[in-house]
Order: sequence, then structure tokens, then C-alpha cells
Amino acid sequence: MSTSILLLIVIGVAGLIVQLRLNSVFNKYSRVHFPGGFTGKDVAERMLRDHGIHDVKVISTRGHLTDHYNPATRTVNLSESVYSSASIAAAAVAAHECGHAVQHAYGYAPLRLRSALVPVIQISSSLSTWVIVLGILLINSVPAIFWVGIAMIAASALFSLVTLPVEYNASARAIRWLEGSGVLNPEQMKGATVSLRWAARTYLVAALSAIATLLYYLGFARDNN
Repeated sequence: MSTSILLLIVIGVAGLIVQLRLNSVFNKYSRVHFPGGFTGKDVAERMLRDHGIHDVKVISTRGHLTDHYNPATRTVNLSESVYSSASIAAAAVAAHECGHAVQHAYGYAPLRLRSALVPVIQISSSLSTWVIVLGILLINSVPAIFWVGIAMIAASALFSLVTLPVEYNASARAIRWLEGSGVLNPEQMKGATVSLRWAARTYLVAALSAIATLLYYLGFARDNN
């Protein structure tokens, strides 16, 4: 077994473990409510106000853990289970997504770079697999196709790397605000911090997986050169 394949397997297993742990942590703290009674919507709106952001709306979106900030529409989109829940997990998620809104408002450079890469990633992620397969079939006659596929995978790896500081910084902003606002007490903050750290690790695993995939195909190209 080649080193790159072994690396992909190890990262895949690590990703599964992290995802299972994340689900366990969020399920645990989704059942722990705090006396203030603030829902995810309330937490998000308060954090935005405290940062002087008045042109971003907090809305509900369908799905589980589908929470995200949309810079194009200037909306903090919270999943139904977060939007109306007064749990520690909901507060952590809402604050994290507002962390992205704060990044946007303050012109955080990695967020601007990630936003600029989105159109490229939307194209490459939908086509890269087909281009790679075609490139493998024609690697001896038209090797350029395979290298186009590798370029697409490299773009995805770059996007994953740029995403890391964006996500970790948003969590850091969320933790800092939650501590300073008094929304959660010190004991509740421990649960929020654990939740956000495990969520951030999913992005780390995704970045490692993207890099390992790129290395695998680069090795394939070398072996067939």
C-alpha cells in the first residue's frame, strides 16, 4: 500500500472520529439550557448589536447544522434547532456564525480571500472528479487533461487551507464575546468552548484530506510519467 493511500485512510478514519465526537458534543450541550433563556436568534442579534452591526439579519434555515453566514445577502442563517433553542450549543453556534459577520464588517483578509475563491471552487468541485477520471483514461495520449484535474484539486486544497483561519478566528471571536457579554457563566462557557473546538477540528480534517488527495494524484502523475 502506498504512503498516500495509507494517509488518506488514516485521515478518513480521523474525520469519522471527529464527526462522531462533534455530534456527541452538540447533542449533549443541545440538551443543556441556561437560565438567561436567550435563544440562538437572541444571542446572534445581541452579538451583532454589541459589535455595532445593524445591517445583518438573523434568519432561520432548514436542516441540521446548516448554520452559516452569507456575506452576499448579509444574513446570519441559523438552523431551526439553533434559531429557537436556548441551549449552550445553540449559543455557541449562533455566536460563531456572527463571528463571520464581524469578520466581514471589519474586512478580515482571509474571509475576503475565501469569498473570492468561492466561484472557482463551485466549478472545480463539480467537475474535478470527471476531469481526473478522463485524465487517467487519456494520461498517455492527452496528459494535459489530467493536470487540469490536479489544478482543480489543488484549488480545493487551497480553499480548505484558507478556510482554517476563517473558522478558527470566528470561533475565537465567539468565545471572546460570550465570555465578555455574560450570556454564559464560566461553567457553561466550558461547554460552548468544547463545542466550538470540535467543530473547528472538522475543518482541520477536511484540509488534511484535501492535501492528502492532492499528494495522491501528484504521486500517480509521477508514477505514470
